[in-house]
Amino acid sequence: MDVKERLADYAEMTAEALEKYLPQTDCLQKRVIEAARYSLSAGGKRLRPALVMEFCRVCGEEPETALPVACAIEMLHTFSLIHDDLPCMDDDDLRRGKPSCHKAFGEDIAVLAGDALAMLPYQIIAEAGLRRALPKDAALKLISLLGELSGVRGMIGGQTLDLQNEGRKPDVPIILEMYRMKTGALLEFSCRAGCIVAGAGADKQLVAGSFGQRLGLAFQIIDDILDITADEKLLGKPVGSDLEEGKYTYVAAVGLEKARERAAVLTAQAREALAEFPDNEFLLELTEMLLNRVY
Repeated sequence: MDVKERLADYAEMTAEALEKYLPQTDCLQKRVIEAARYSLSAGGKRLRPALVMEFCRVCGEEPETALPVACAIEMLHTFSLIHDDLPCMDDDDLRRGKPSCHKAFGEDIAVLAGDALAMLPYQIIAEAGLRRALPKDAALKLISLLGELSGVRGMIGGQTLDLQNEGRKPDVPIILEMYRMKTGALLEFSCRAGCIVAGAGADKQLVAGSFGQRLGLAFQIIDDILDITADEKLLGKPVGSDLEEGKYTYVAAVGLEKARERAAVLTAQAREALAEFPDNEFLLELTEMLLNRVY
């Protein structure tokens, strides 16, 4: 089994399904739909949809069953990227090697495109429940969980901590809590969501969530490292941007060597959690690949 090949398959499935869920542009408000499509089609690893579908698969359901949720989390993640890049947030001109949404469409339309991609996921999951593509109780649980892990206790809370600590030197526990919310929360949702779609029990959901949290922390620490060490062309944005923006990262707090060690420990813990799931070779290899990535 080739991890990159399966990841590419999941990415292709997600891209095709996203097109079906996005509204058509034969309307007066087509500009905001075009901006949303622009950011959704910018590429990226499609990691979160892949985790949704793979956890669904290892829990005994066909990956396609989880496509509505996979598309929902990719939309919500893309909303966060559009808003992160805004001048009032990180003020980034590039995203994945292309002009950021606000550079391509203007700040006003970018805000609205992000808003649209924040709302549409809940509609997608609810409609999947209404038409019985998902059990209704599963759809309700997914909507509740997505609201929790994307809100003030999750992604938005993490972004708030990020903004509050710009130019400061927060303690390491604060940095890791920020990472847990800003990056780990949506990865936790993705893993738990696949289990929920497949009807797995609470024990499997909790273990999957623990895996996602550790993967998220390792992922963000590696991002910090790459912000210093990566090839700018591969990274798709300027290297050293965190430092320029006054962000005090885990790498800044403990140094490159200790950051690499912590990422490796978190990755090992994530891999250990996968012992609870059968046929986990793809997830094991994906976890290791994310630790050793160069962009």
